[in-house]
Amino acid sequence: MGKRHLEDALKQIEGPIEVVYRCFELDPTAERDIDYNIYEKLASKYGMSVEQARGSVQNMVKMAKEAGLDFQMDTLVLTNTFDAHRLTMFAKRKGLMQEMTERILKAHFTESMHIGDHTTLVNLAAEVGLNREEVSEMLKSTNMSEEVQKDKEAASKIGVNSVPFFLVNRKYAITGAQPTNVFVEALQKIKAEDVSLGSSKEQEGVRIDSKKGNKRLI
Repeated sequence: MGKRHLEDALKQIEGPIEVVYRCFELDPTAERDIDYNIYEKLASKYGMSVEQARGSVQNMVKMAKEAGLDFQMDTLVLTNTFDAHRLTMFAKRKGLMQEMTERILKAHFTESMHIGDHTTLVNLAAEVGLNREEVSEMLKSTNMSEEVQKDKEAASKIGVNSVPFFLVNRKYAITGAQPTNVFVEALQKIKAEDVSLGSSKEQEGVRIDSKKGNKRLI
């Protein structure tokens, strides 16, 4: 949802802006094959009933629908996503990271595919134009693992512990499913202060948290 609002905001901002995906795992300890559903997982994690978890998730599904997204949470397949992240980093080398990431997200949230399964990942990769054999060999190896770990370590250093999370020009951290106007405000403020949105200079910025849009320095 947050990404869709970011895309809407980018349409309102003039000038070159590059969006880069990063790797992050909510549960690095998850198994590849899991026999419980998202509601049972959330109930266990947050100490609530399955019905309470279902209600919370359905609220998110409603928000997603309003943003033009189709989330099929009843049939969502939980899995370990490390190999899916390795695939996105492989796709990055081929100039297809955005396409690969978008395809995996749709497969996971809308089409209820098992994105921890190598056959599934190979098929998805072929759909976006990657070589099937190359992807298969990569997944059988440990290639791209270091690249994924570096992204995860970078996320840890800046305090990422949930998704969605957006870091703009290393200045503004926007967390949660924020409305379009929040992204527009952040992008306009950064652009006014620094005409080069591609700058990698570490600077003090503002974190915009999901709770009531509160801001604090970072």
